[in-house]
Amino acid sequence: MTTSPRPEVLRAPLIVEFPFTRSLGPVQSAFLTGLRHCVPLGVRTSAGQVLVPPVEYDPDTAEELRDLVEVAPTGTVTTWAWNHAPRRGQPLDTPFAWVLVRLDGADTALLHALDVPGPDAVRTGLRVRIRWAAEREGAITDIACFEPADDTEPAAGEAAPHDGQFADMVTGIVAPARLDYTYGPGGAQSRYINALADRRTVGERCPSCHKVYVPPRGACPTCGVATTDQVEVGPAGTVTTYCIVNVKAKNLDIELPYVYAHIALDGADLALHGRIAGIPYDEVRMGLRVEPVWTEGGRYPDHYRPTGEPDADYDTYKELI
Repeated sequence: MTTSPRPEVLRAPLIVEFPFTRSLGPVQSAFLTGLRHCVPLGVRTSAGQVLVPPVEYDPDTAEELRDLVEVAPTGTVTTWAWNHAPRRGQPLDTPFAWVLVRLDGADTALLHALDVPGPDAVRTGLRVRIRWAAEREGAITDIACFEPADDTEPAAGEAAPHDGQFADMVTGIVAPARLDYTYGPGGAQSRYINALADRRTVGERCPSCHKVYVPPRGACPTCGVATTDQVEVGPAGTVTTYCIVNVKAKNLDIELPYVYAHIALDGADLALHGRIAGIPYDEVRMGLRVEPVWTEGGRYPDHYRPTGEPDADYDTYKELI
């Protein structure tokens, strides 16, 4: 008995990247501004514990916390793990240790990098100190890393109260978020993507409920059985619902406003989404009949445009909204 070769499953690098913007409350504002001034701050709870990094609400009682204190720039490693291959955006570009450091005067530990020549140079109980960044802007990266502190003794006494006030307080941050990974869409979506290269849209039918899913998922989410029968759908379809986009997306050169819509391709039982063009944005409507306009090279539809057909009757697509 012979078997046909299995189709190639696609794999490709994928990067998801965006700037994350957030405002800061009084505790986080004081903490980050303090780092800019080389002053590490914590917050004291009603039970007397000092939390570093500080939080705005007690994790045990949920009460609001505002009692800021200054802790020492030296501390003790409580646990660690060796990072033999630093990745993009990490604190150091040479191998280092991830460490939890309990700063003198604090009762909790801060996660950061420790710059040592190798794993033999780090241990639980190691005394360390903050190495401040040469240029500081009010962010956790103002701590460039930790470094060994030559077995200094822990600072004596309680953490000193601090009013949390500095010149030019940091009130918000923009943190870049980025995920780098290799994506494998699986067999069903690999077949779907390969068909797009031939300007065909291929879905898969559930052998139980007979619904045709586009893009295919490999299994019916309702029946839980594999969808193995391929079905070519479209190319035309019907707008089932839509939204008008008025906010410009980074690295997307499309004139505002524009329309993104759910489009039920002919023969499909699941709507996919796509951009609508070739018609004024305020004339897009439910029931509009559209067809794909392919990108140069034909790898996927760039957008959908009106076909000129009469609008579809609501009853023909109401179950796909």
